[in-house]
Amino acid sequence: MNYATIFTDTNVVGFLLLFFRFGSLFIAVPIFSHQSIPMVIKSAMAFLLTIVFYSSMPPLVFEINLINLIIAALSEILFGLVIGVILQLAFHVITFGASMITFAMGFSMASAIDPQSGVSMPIIEQFLSLMALMVLFSLNLHHWMLLFIDSSLSHIPLGGFVMTKSLVTYMIQASANLFVIGFTIAFPIIALSWLADIIFGMLMKTMPQFNLLVIGFPIKIMISFAVLIAILASSMLILQGQMQEAFNWLEKLF
Repeated sequence: MNYATIFTDTNVVGFLLLFFRFGSLFIAVPIFSHQSIPMVIKSAMAFLLTIVFYSSMPPLVFEINLINLIIAALSEILFGLVIGVILQLAFHVITFGASMITFAMGFSMASAIDPQSGVSMPIIEQFLSLMALMVLFSLNLHHWMLLFIDSSLSHIPLGGFVMTKSLVTYMIQASANLFVIGFTIAFPIIALSWLADIIFGMLMKTMPQFNLLVIGFPIKIMISFAVLIAILASSMLILQGQMQEAFNWLEKLF
């Protein structure tokens, strides 16, 4: 075998750019960017996927020199980060709603280290985040992502990704939807929490011996947990709709 025909400048540069495309996905995309996955494993997976998809790699469309290589590498990293940000905005609809639920239930101080992000997170928010991660696995998000990358190779040349006005507009709109839909998810618990506060205030006026700390807070937490169980399935359906909408929009990049 003549290795000189394999390790040409074009093939080597194309392989490196394809590795950058996969590597940036393992940094930003949900599931792939999970903090419990060691960086060595992420790098090895990105290298393995680069080898697998190397045969479908399109030819380079730029002249190989130092400046073009730097621009192409930054373009591939930007491509993965933009895809990751769009999917993370859809995913964090659940975590934002969970943070508001946590505040309404009075569990803001009950926190632990989240295995996904590696930061301290309230218990309720961590629970819903893990449930959302399970939903993403059930939706085969990791398969969607690999199929998307395979399609991107035939439509977006290596080093040819650029930010467009429509892309920036969508990211701004997705950021606004994060707050609106997150509040929609948390609204039932917030509304019942406010209603419980009004009822407890009326009881304390009519019965001064009513101890809010001993009786009121446990009842409020119990009601919140009951509502949380009732809206859990609908919250996951909202997450599913957001992820599908994000992927539908990503197809417009082609």
